[in-house]
Amino acid sequence: MWIPTEHEKYGVVIASFRATVPYGLSLEIGDTVQILEKCDGWYRGFALKNPNIKGIFPSSYIHLKNACVKNKGQFEMVIPTEDSVITEMTSTLRDWGTMWKQLYVRNEGDLFHRLWHIMNEILDLRRQVLVGHLTHDRMKDVKRHITARLDWGNEQLGLDLVPRKEYAMVDPEDISITELYRLMEHRHRKKDTPVQASSHHLFVQMKSLMCSNLGEELEVIFSLFDSKENRPISERFFLRLNRNGLPKSPEKPERHCSLFVDLGSSELRKDIYITVHIIRIGRMGAGEKKNACSVQYRRPFGCAVLSIADLLTGETKDDLILKVYMCNTESEWYQIHENIIKKLNARYNLTGSNAGLAVSLQLLHGDIEQIRREYSSVFTHGVSITRKLGFSNIIMPGEMRNDLYITIERGEFEKGGKSVARNVEVTMYIIDSNGQNLKDFISFGSGEPPANEFHSFVLYHNNSPRWSELLKLPIPVDKFRGSHIRFEFRHCSTKEKGEKKLFGFSFVPLMQEDGRTLPDGTHELIVHKCEENTNLQDSSRYLRLPFSKVSLLGTNNQAIKATKESFWITSFLCSTKLTQNGDMLDLLKWRTHPDKITGCLSKIKEIDGSEIVKFLQDTLDTLFGILDENSQKYGSKVFDSLVHIINLLQDSKFHHFKPVMDTYIESHFAGALAYRDLIKVLKWYVDRITEAERQEHIQEVLKAQEYIFKYIVQSRRLFSLATGGQNEEEFRCCIQELLMSVRFFLSQESKGSGALSQSQAVFLSSFPAVYSELLKLFDVREVANLVHDTLGSLPTIMHVDDSLQAVKLQCIGKTVESQLYTNPDSRYILLPVVLHHLHMHLQEQKDLIMCARILSNIFCLIKKNSSEKSVLEEIDVIVTSLLDILLRTILEITSRPQPSGSAMRLQFQDVTGEFVACLLSLLRQMTDRHYQQLLDGFSTKEELRDFLLQIFTVFRILIRPEMFPKDWTVMRLVANNVIITTVLYLSDALRKNFLNENFDYKIWDSYFYLAVIFINQLCLQLEMFTPSKKKKVLEKYGDMRVTMGCEIFSMWQNLGEHKLHFIPALIGPFLEVTLIPQPDLRNVMIPIFHDMMDWEQRRSGNFKQVEAKLIDKLDSLMSEGKGDETYRELFNSILLKKIERETWRESGVSLIATVTRLMERLLDYRDCMKMGEVDGKKIGCTVSLLNFYKTELNKEEMYIRYIHKLYDLHLKAQNFTEAAYTLLLYDELLEWSDRPLREFLTYPMQTEWQRKEYLHLTIIQNFDRGKCWENGIILCRKIAEQYESYYDYRNLSKMRMMEASLYDKIMDQQRLEPEFFRVGFYGKKFPFFLRNKEFVCRGHDYERLEAFQQRMLNEFPHAIAMQHANQPDETIFQAEAQYLQIYAVTPIPESQEVLQREGIPDNIKSFYKVNHIWRFRYDRPFHKGTKDKENEFKSLWVERTSLILVQSLPGISRWFEVEKREVVEMSPLENAIEVLENKNQQLKTLISQCQTRQMQNINPLTMCLNGVIDAAVNGGVSRYQEAFFVKEYILNHPEDGEKITRLRELMLEQAQILEFGLAVHEKFVPQDMRPLHKKLVDQFFVMKSSLGIQEFSACIQASPVHFPNGSPRVCRNSAPASMSPDGARVIPRRSPLSYPAVNRYSSSSLSSQASAEVSNITGQSESSDEVFNMQRMLFNHIGDGPLPRSDPNLSAPDKAVNPTPSSWSLDSGKEAKNMLDSGKLISPPVPPRPTQTASPARHGTSVSPSPAGRSPMKGSMQSFTPSPVEYHSSGLISNSPVLSGSYSSGISSLSRCSTSETSGFENPVNEQTVSMSTYSVPEEPVRKESKTPPPYSVYERTLRRPAPLPHSLSIPVTSEPPALPPKPLLARSTNLENGSRRTEQVPRPRPLPRKVSQL
Repeated sequence: MWIPTEHEKYGVVIASFRATVPYGLSLEIGDTVQILEKCDGWYRGFALKNPNIKGIFPSSYIHLKNACVKNKGQFEMVIPTEDSVITEMTSTLRDWGTMWKQLYVRNEGDLFHRLWHIMNEILDLRRQVLVGHLTHDRMKDVKRHITARLDWGNEQLGLDLVPRKEYAMVDPEDISITELYRLMEHRHRKKDTPVQASSHHLFVQMKSLMCSNLGEELEVIFSLFDSKENRPISERFFLRLNRNGLPKSPEKPERHCSLFVDLGSSELRKDIYITVHIIRIGRMGAGEKKNACSVQYRRPFGCAVLSIADLLTGETKDDLILKVYMCNTESEWYQIHENIIKKLNARYNLTGSNAGLAVSLQLLHGDIEQIRREYSSVFTHGVSITRKLGFSNIIMPGEMRNDLYITIERGEFEKGGKSVARNVEVTMYIIDSNGQNLKDFISFGSGEPPANEFHSFVLYHNNSPRWSELLKLPIPVDKFRGSHIRFEFRHCSTKEKGEKKLFGFSFVPLMQEDGRTLPDGTHELIVHKCEENTNLQDSSRYLRLPFSKVSLLGTNNQAIKATKESFWITSFLCSTKLTQNGDMLDLLKWRTHPDKITGCLSKIKEIDGSEIVKFLQDTLDTLFGILDENSQKYGSKVFDSLVHIINLLQDSKFHHFKPVMDTYIESHFAGALAYRDLIKVLKWYVDRITEAERQEHIQEVLKAQEYIFKYIVQSRRLFSLATGGQNEEEFRCCIQELLMSVRFFLSQESKGSGALSQSQAVFLSSFPAVYSELLKLFDVREVANLVHDTLGSLPTIMHVDDSLQAVKLQCIGKTVESQLYTNPDSRYILLPVVLHHLHMHLQEQKDLIMCARILSNIFCLIKKNSSEKSVLEEIDVIVTSLLDILLRTILEITSRPQPSGSAMRLQFQDVTGEFVACLLSLLRQMTDRHYQQLLDGFSTKEELRDFLLQIFTVFRILIRPEMFPKDWTVMRLVANNVIITTVLYLSDALRKNFLNENFDYKIWDSYFYLAVIFINQLCLQLEMFTPSKKKKVLEKYGDMRVTMGCEIFSMWQNLGEHKLHFIPALIGPFLEVTLIPQPDLRNVMIPIFHDMMDWEQRRSGNFKQVEAKLIDKLDSLMSEGKGDETYRELFNSILLKKIERETWRESGVSLIATVTRLMERLLDYRDCMKMGEVDGKKIGCTVSLLNFYKTELNKEEMYIRYIHKLYDLHLKAQNFTEAAYTLLLYDELLEWSDRPLREFLTYPMQTEWQRKEYLHLTIIQNFDRGKCWENGIILCRKIAEQYESYYDYRNLSKMRMMEASLYDKIMDQQRLEPEFFRVGFYGKKFPFFLRNKEFVCRGHDYERLEAFQQRMLNEFPHAIAMQHANQPDETIFQAEAQYLQIYAVTPIPESQEVLQREGIPDNIKSFYKVNHIWRFRYDRPFHKGTKDKENEFKSLWVERTSLILVQSLPGISRWFEVEKREVVEMSPLENAIEVLENKNQQLKTLISQCQTRQMQNINPLTMCLNGVIDAAVNGGVSRYQEAFFVKEYILNHPEDGEKITRLRELMLEQAQILEFGLAVHEKFVPQDMRPLHKKLVDQFFVMKSSLGIQEFSACIQASPVHFPNGSPRVCRNSAPASMSPDGARVIPRRSPLSYPAVNRYSSSSLSSQASAEVSNITGQSESSDEVFNMQRMLFNHIGDGPLPRSDPNLSAPDKAVNPTPSSWSLDSGKEAKNMLDSGKLISPPVPPRPTQTASPARHGTSVSPSPAGRSPMKGSMQSFTPSPVEYHSSGLISNSPVLSGSYSSGISSLSRCSTSETSGFENPVNEQTVSMSTYSVPEEPVRKESKTPPPYSVYERTLRRPAPLPHSLSIPVTSEPPALPPKPLLARSTNLENGSRRTEQVPRPRPLPRKVSQL
């Protein structure tokens, strides 16, 4: 039985559980679960990550954790009782885990690895916390590390900033909003601006000295030198190197590593240098022999310097090599470092070419404790500490120092009877009062332990040596008195013995007789001469002698005065125990000399501060002792001295001694009567403030009032303790009188001079510190009243003195921060005066930063939900006093321009943020009663209206994204919660006061606008949050959007007829709200649109306004990424349901349908635009949307916008032709007028003419780039006419030149003809604009079927490619998938005039073959009836599908939808005729090209001949004979008689062409191909015999005769024109689609395998090995052939190559006639065929052998005898589909089963064939008339100077076709007539009504 759990409420999954049992809940390891019930080892509950799914799981899989339960029962909440840092860590790591994996997916490797490292660190730290064995300090340290890493990770991942207090997350509900703001701001500032360290340290590590001439031990001395003041600023770091230049004690890091500590920021400058002096220890001369002398001397070696500025980059200088220099003369050694710094090169040089000092240097920042933590390894291994000289910038009270620094400066010595100067060495000893040497008190520097004695270095032969060696003597205080230093001077001999001979000494005592130490400074000591063997051990013998030259001034010792020898030292004492100041000693010993007391007290101000603080307690005891001795006489003097000492502690150098004074007051002060004198003197000063002329001393007194009061209070307490509280009332009166004097002085206004106001400022700045002292003796209320009265006495005039006002405010601020204010009783007394001053400052907008801080502190004390009476009363006071001014202040500061400086901007944001936090705090504290009082307090509706407008405006400001930093989601949510609560209160006031007759549009509009932007805030879009974050927000605040949405709906319903004021203005904002993906919000808000439609219908009878606004806003909003498919369905269903019973239901349904369809397209458009690269899907989607705006919505502006979006897409994809056609759409909407147009998109303000001109030029440029030059020519002519009409000949000239250049490009540049592909998109998963539709697409250059298919599959990666060309069934249409059906199709050009004309170059024809194409064709072979296995051609039919597009290609897109499909079937006979016609044409073309030397090599002709002849010999054409020439077929198909005849003609024609082709081939065939040629000739005779053809007439020559092409009308690449039978009229001809042989080869196929949709013939004709090898060589030479064809005339080799027929004709009418006349024929005879025009009238004669004009499709061959069916051919033009095969690529497509190749109109072979009737010519004009040309075509409307148009840009002509565009001035009239005729036949649709007049 399941039992609800009592204690087992929360746990963690320790092993993954797969739910295989009924009701099981799958769990992953690490999931947290909430447990509801338990039963026999099982729990029932849910995972916290998905609380909606509940189930059961084994209890053994769960590790239980302690937790507390809130709201026990159904909706209970479980909160873990573990440390909040652990909870945060756990949830954060879970969130990071998901995002961390995404980093890997996004390839952000650097962050991925760093985050992984941090996560592991956090887990380690978490373990330490969980174990619970850490000390309190260590726990704090660990938590600090954890939170620092959590914050870093959150920042890197863009997560929210977490407010923390004491390392734990804070609940925003538990603290005031101002405190929350401060926590957030503190963490943000900490993150943004690292605090500049005030303390710096230099780490030095000595590595080695590199020098070639070493061999002696060295001493290296580092120190810091100030070149500006020319003095060392640090002690020395001293280390010894061995003979190899390496540290002597490498195992002791403290011997070769040092930290120069306590450098101030002022010392990090370029004139502070690191100096390194190197001393060698060895012989006197560096080059002396080893046995010359055994004594070792310290001798100068070298020096190096480095500026500390070089280290400021922060990088560690690990391997720094410092150059070592040596002075040129030894006497300058003492200043070598200065010479190097000053770069006095003449005084020093390098010690050696390769001498260098290897060191490591690094600057560390922060206090020493921080450095110890961060660089613990340095301190662990050991490092010596090198201090600054003297005290640091801040003297700490506990610091104990007694260091005497001695610098051995220089000496002056006599020669001593020698011819050369001495080599002087100084030895120093410290001797105590007993005459004993003090040991270990001479320190050479850090890094070396102190020594007993010191030996200076020796300068060679120098009687005036200068050493400048600094030593530290850390002598204890107790040994100081009576001790002295002795200096012994010895001459160091360089002789063999190397003796050191004593010749003199000096000494100096450390302390004078009066107790003062040796004064700081330079001392000239007397050098007392002595003998070499003098014993100086008995110091008493020489201590009586004078020691310094200064002491000789008053003596008469002539002997000593006469000495010329002197020795100079400099001393400097750094001691916290000893003093050199006599006045200080006199003061401390005042009792021995009472007469000197007055003088001592007067001199106290002259004593150095460091001396006073050293003896602070003794000094204070002295002062109060003197006061007790005689208060009348010394009271004022003692008071002044006390004031001086108190103010001395204000100095930053000594402010750390304040605790020392506090301790003295608490523990040592004993002046029980002092308070009387102190109060008396203080009052005396205060009373004289207003009268005194000089205020400086009085200001000093006021500055010290805090400590004066401390002494007064402590003195009174001591007195009370001693006397049992006597004179209490008297004391109170004294204090009252003192404060009355203060109030009087504060109330005075400064007249003229600012001295009084300065004194007032000084008093106010220190007055708040007195409160805590007064509280020790008085009641809280008493003190509060005293302070209230004192602050209340301040003058209220604001313009008095700005500095005083600032100090006054600071005083208020300190009062609020004081202990006094925290007490509720005193707070209520102080609050009015505080608010009064704040109100004044806010009103004047002065000192806003301080005001904000004070307000923040006020609200920090008022916790949320404090229902105490005192708090409610305080809120009352604050609301009354400050709410209005607070709103105005926020409006004022947010409307100001933000300052430019970053520091100022930060300050500005801080102030704004603090005021906002204060306002939110106040509003959150307000209860119903407060709101009611506030609203009732407005006397008029105008005041209430102004207040509401003001607060709504402020709320809109608070909602702005820039109000808080991006990651302050916590703060934003709190702010929003306060705003929505306030709005709910205020909406009642709105309903009660501003409806019906009091309706106010402005305030309602402001309300709705606020509500809308509130809902749209980014921080409230919960769908974007992680599940855990979303859950937390919903638990704490719910979905505030829904709450506000319900409020909007409620308020809207209250409006009644006033709703009309907001239609259509609110449609856009409300639509934006409904697009938010929140179902409840949508359900609430969408019905408002029905309401709007209803009211608009009532007002104007329609809802056009609603529709227009909806459509406009939908476009902009959906393009921003809003809305989804669910919204579309919801919008549709909700509104349709709402309007069911409305009278205007039909128009409503229409509107909803339109909007829904627009949404479909916009959603598709948005999805497509998300793709990275421009693809067909994007372009197609844009076209769909563009057409929708134009045709269905008639929105011209949106239409134009999308034109330009499409244009940009085309440019990006480099579809320049399509880009030009797209821009033409906009061009069509403009006229050549001077109407001004406004600025729009990227267009400036200009006239319509200028914009159209710009468009024309841009379009021409794009047509040029797209190689669509013919279209560019038309536009050139149009714009040229405009220039001509304005007489702008300059631009006209340019335009004509541009036109000419386009003509040149047509003739000179190569154009690739694209392939066309039919694509079907089937299935419901395709976008709306593609779904279950078929399109024809224009391929890219060089793109064949496989490449195109792959591109489409890349664009639609989920699509499945269909492997057949059949129409799919309904199941495919309705499938929830994507199916693509792709195959190649053949274009059928509309413009036949140019293509039929002979003599026109291919460069021109190529344009007309692939431009302005409406129709495309695809052939599919199949067997009808029983398939004859012996001869498949009998049953091989072809299904021909024609596709008609909605617009012609190319156009505004690379693909257009198929509008109409037409399917016809071709009989086997018709198919055979078409195959032979195409093959004959191909042969003629190749022969002609070969004859005119157009072919690079003869291989294509060879292959073609071989294919036809080989196939014929092996049964190819004979299969046709067997199939169609047999008696059975003729009897069964009597209607095919003409076609049979035609087939026979073609077979004979082929034989003639082959014979002529062989003759041409023989002429050009290379030698190595001769055997193949011979084989072909042999096989040809076999073929003829198989066809039953006998030898031709003798008049047919075997030798080849070239095809004439010398006609003046014939271009270089053209064939002769065909002639009519009378030889006079040129018959319009067209030749098949021409593809240059090197680019494209296609062939048709009809073989036994052709019944399959994709045929593949592998058979090969029999031939000898030699011939076969030649064939293979030829095949390989040509390249990869296309798919073999099923033409019976093709052998296997030929099936690999398919030469394309060109526009060349094999014959010429004129030449044929000439040949007839001469009795010779140039080609085999062919039965003639009549030419039929559109009318059935026949023409031509039967005169033989004159040639008859045949179908324009065929080349005119001379025939021997006329055909018996000469006049019965019914086709105007014959039809042969081009197959998509490629000579170069060998691509096989679904359409390669196509059976023929052509370029031209499709025509039936027989008019009686019903299935072919669709293609008969008489119906062509009908189709063309019904097809309206696209609006973007470049049709000419009316041209004043007519010019012929390329056909793609004009309507096709149905009668006599014009010639190709002639020279501009020749054929214009003709074309104008044609143009007018076109206009009559096909009326051009006008463009759309021009609504947007200024576009």
